[in-house]
Amino acid sequence: MDATRTFPHAMLREIFEQPQAITETLSAYADETGLREDVFLSARPAIVGRDSILIAASGSSRHAGLCGEIVFEDLAGIAVDVEYASEYIYRSTQTLKNPCFVVISQSGETADTSEALREAIARGASTIAITNKPESSMARLASCSLPTYAGIERAVPATKSFTTQLAVLSLLGLYTARVRGCMTRAVVESHLAHLFAIPSAMATALPRWEKKLSEIAVALKDAETFLFLGRGVHYPIAREGALKLKESAYIQAEGYPTGELKHGPNALVNRNNPLVVLATCDPSEPDAVLRYEKTVNLVRDMHKQGAQILSIVTEGDTRVAELSDHVVEVPAVADWLAPLYEVVPLQLLAYFMAIGRGIDVDNPRNLVKAVVQE
Repeated sequence: MDATRTFPHAMLREIFEQPQAITETLSAYADETGLREDVFLSARPAIVGRDSILIAASGSSRHAGLCGEIVFEDLAGIAVDVEYASEYIYRSTQTLKNPCFVVISQSGETADTSEALREAIARGASTIAITNKPESSMARLASCSLPTYAGIERAVPATKSFTTQLAVLSLLGLYTARVRGCMTRAVVESHLAHLFAIPSAMATALPRWEKKLSEIAVALKDAETFLFLGRGVHYPIAREGALKLKESAYIQAEGYPTGELKHGPNALVNRNNPLVVLATCDPSEPDAVLRYEKTVNLVRDMHKQGAQILSIVTEGDTRVAELSDHVVEVPAVADWLAPLYEVVPLQLLAYFMAIGRGIDVDNPRNLVKAVVQE
């Protein structure tokens, strides 16, 4: 980020601070050659011997948890459930047995997430807290604290706190895979090298994304509602993109699994109700290629139907691009890491849609940075 640049809003500045925040978070836990065993020392007893992981969070943090679910299951082969923190204390104690309980919260003080953590401790679960404040009550309560290093986030909409949560979950997923014997040291090192390459590539892309999304926001200024679509690990990012638009620009938006569009929501689709489609592809992963092909088919159908489509695609993609009204390219990366790139253009879309409507994007109405009272 250009140190001399001034930003009109904290939200935009914090979007541009993400490469540095991710770098600092990654560096706290690993380098390109390996995970720092000393930092994960308290995580080991929380994970080893556990049959499953239960993640509890709210808002954007829950969307990070949904990404984490796929990362843990695909990399480490451990079953994961993701709960709304506000619902966990009302759920039966006869569900998951012997779980590691993970809470995710920017502030570490979120009321319903704190209550869920206390309940999990009472049920005898091992606990891990991922927060942006290592001195927070959740960080102190949990048996293991794995802080993010986003720095102070002043805008109410989560941006850099969200991507650093994704970074910590990715690192914890790799560590879990390692201690469960699902991944060799060499494979971990390969994944870490890809992770450490993200901040530089993101910093390079940010000015281009900023210009592109500022133009797209003008083209979409009359849109009434949005549908965000994603498959697999990209579905939580669709949900996060929709949440950003709702809380920042006061526009109704929903995130759906791509395959669910024709099961009802398609009735809403017209030129004033655009589709935002996450259509990236990792050609080295057969499942990712299959998801991509199905997404191409759906985009083709929606194009014929006359939908207005904004697609997030991998650099060099032409198949989805030629069927879309608006296209944003993100760097090629392994499928499970793509959310770190994909979410940033969606943050910028929410930002520019908001300022185009004259909204105080740093302080959206009826919202606070930390929900400390249910």
